[in-house]
Amino acid sequence: MSLPLTGVRIIAVEQYGAGPFGTQHLADMGAEIIKIENPAEGGDVGRLVGPHYFGPGDSHFFEAFNRNKKSLTLNLKHPESRAVFIDLVKSADATFDNLRGDLAGKLGLTYADLGVHNPRIVCGHLSAYGRTGPRAAWPGYDYLMQAEAGYLSVTGEPDGPPARFGLSIVDLMTGVTAVTGLLAGIIDARANGKGRDIDVSLFDVALTNLNYVAAWYLNDGVQVKREPRSAHPSLTPSQLYRTQDGWLFVMCNKEKFWPLLTKAIGKPEWATHPDYANYKARLTNREQLTRELDAVLGTATTVQWLERLSGIVPVAPVYDVAQALDSPFVREQGCIMEAPHPARGMIRTLAAPIHCPGETAKIGIAPTLGEHTRELLRGLGYDEDRINHLAESGAL
Repeated sequence: MSLPLTGVRIIAVEQYGAGPFGTQHLADMGAEIIKIENPAEGGDVGRLVGPHYFGPGDSHFFEAFNRNKKSLTLNLKHPESRAVFIDLVKSADATFDNLRGDLAGKLGLTYADLGVHNPRIVCGHLSAYGRTGPRAAWPGYDYLMQAEAGYLSVTGEPDGPPARFGLSIVDLMTGVTAVTGLLAGIIDARANGKGRDIDVSLFDVALTNLNYVAAWYLNDGVQVKREPRSAHPSLTPSQLYRTQDGWLFVMCNKEKFWPLLTKAIGKPEWATHPDYANYKARLTNREQLTRELDAVLGTATTVQWLERLSGIVPVAPVYDVAQALDSPFVREQGCIMEAPHPARGMIRTLAAPIHCPGETAKIGIAPTLGEHTRELLRGLGYDEDRINHLAESGAL
């Protein structure tokens, strides 16, 4: 047995967050991700994103997105770089870029450009607003997508200002969506011998994530608004409640959980009370129910309620990032791994979320700038004289 993507080679013209996050999943599953970095610009800009570094060109940020990859320096704007890139393409299953929408065409990264050299090549493109239309040349980032796609209008307390997600959720979901499309293209190309372009944009993914909220508006004109306590727009109890020493998130998102909750908190009569007996009644009386649950849950600590409710009713403590990462459950599940690092001895990182039972997880770190350039070019049949010439010319 081997990791499921062993033998898949992807040439990634990527930087920063969204694209590298997606391809890191593929690298963790065994794919060979050859990361193209422009030496004239110091490589992926993520190497410079601080304020925390393991060393020069090796930020915590960069390590978080690029483990298990190979780095090849290549200035795609240099006249001698094209032949090198084409040789890489001939050996690959796919190319992948996360550039401004108009740049893939300008740099010759589309299937029309590359398919003549490798008909099976799949060309994945992750951009801000797509490669066509009036915004193709626009730069764009996660928070802008959250703002325009309506996220800020449904996040935060009703009487507060609009709020974004605390994480770059659009970047992360777009990266995963893009490599899902890329893998679909590779499967098809291996079956039929012909590649294609695959396009995904930050904006499209942000809008698609509206999902059922969009369905409510598009079909019945219902606009979801911000609810107190991060409450679900239509289900209750499904929100934050006060305990004696903090907060507890309770989610009775199926009717079967409501009577289980009422019994566990010592209020079994609430299960059939006309104000609370079903979804509709509880939603109508949400403010009243919130006050009553606060009163009951406020009689014990969060830990005490977790001991009584966990595994019976869907509940969770409200942790900060440190508490989340230091949780015994996270440790028991092996969600954090250590990898050897030349400067720090060992560094800790989040483990891959996709598990392949029976296989050993790849434990690696992000590559240094150009770490694999000579190795990869030798693999293409280049001799040392040619590699040295390319390096001296500024192509590498």
